[in-house]
Amino acid sequence: MRPARRLGTVLLIAVVMIVVVAFGMRMQKTASLGGSAQVLAAKPDSYLGVYAPGAPASDAGLAAFGSRTGTRPNVAVYYSGWLEPFQSAFATELAAHGTVPLVQIDPAGIDLASITNGRYNKYLASYAQAVRGFGRPVIISFGHEMNGDWYSWGNGRTSPRDFVAAWRHIVKVFRSWGAYNVTWLWTINSLAGGPGQAASPQAWWPGTSYVTWVGIDGYYYYPAESFTTLFGTTISAIRRFTSDPVLVTETGISPTAGKAARIPELFAGARAAGVLGLVYFDAKGYRDWRLDQDADALAAFRKAAQGFG
Repeated sequence: MRPARRLGTVLLIAVVMIVVVAFGMRMQKTASLGGSAQVLAAKPDSYLGVYAPGAPASDAGLAAFGSRTGTRPNVAVYYSGWLEPFQSAFATELAAHGTVPLVQIDPAGIDLASITNGRYNKYLASYAQAVRGFGRPVIISFGHEMNGDWYSWGNGRTSPRDFVAAWRHIVKVFRSWGAYNVTWLWTINSLAGGPGQAASPQAWWPGTSYVTWVGIDGYYYYPAESFTTLFGTTISAIRRFTSDPVLVTETGISPTAGKAARIPELFAGARAAGVLGLVYFDAKGYRDWRLDQDADALAAFRKAAQGFG
């Protein structure tokens, strides 16, 4: 072998060894933190979720919903106020049944700029360590429906710039603690939601490197509403700036919309749109979204949900 060729071979081997060692050190660091990259499948019709009253104190509502509808939801939502810890016990109960927790963290009354400047780093570090210690997939959304004006972190009440900066900071803190088992869900309200909303949610977009999935919340109030009117236009608007997978993160059908009639259309629309799945809000709020008040609705849900999840 000529000297020049030998030197080139030696340099190539050295470069390969450096890459191998660096990769090994990175994997060792991840292992020492207890973290691992756990990516949830981004396949259409893969997720059937529910918000049931009682979460996260108990998963009894989830079990009751599954029993009534003849389904096995694989996503369970709970809402978490700022400074509340990760509900590890609830998450563990869910995991025993193959269900992933979806945590909606709501920073009510919090100055989002104070999140970015590090005021809450101790809280975020504690949360990230708890999620990492859980060791299974977790879906986390921060400041949902920020494109509307009904929450303190929303349109006209907090600037999009401050929201984006806070979102990115939170993700960075979690990653710095090795919490790679998080699917980051950026959740907006349907653009059909009425007054108080921005024309486009793009100003609140943190960027693809900080988001895993996009969530959309939308509810049926009237018989004329459809999946296309509630979600189709919003998906088209989202596609102008991201191709990230979409999950319907909150939906429900009011009695005035006709639950039994709209449920088949909801699932058919979700299938046609190719979304990841949907989460049904099975609770009574300013409308009664519950399914157990209507035997025909339960039967329709049982039939239409087959193949989801």
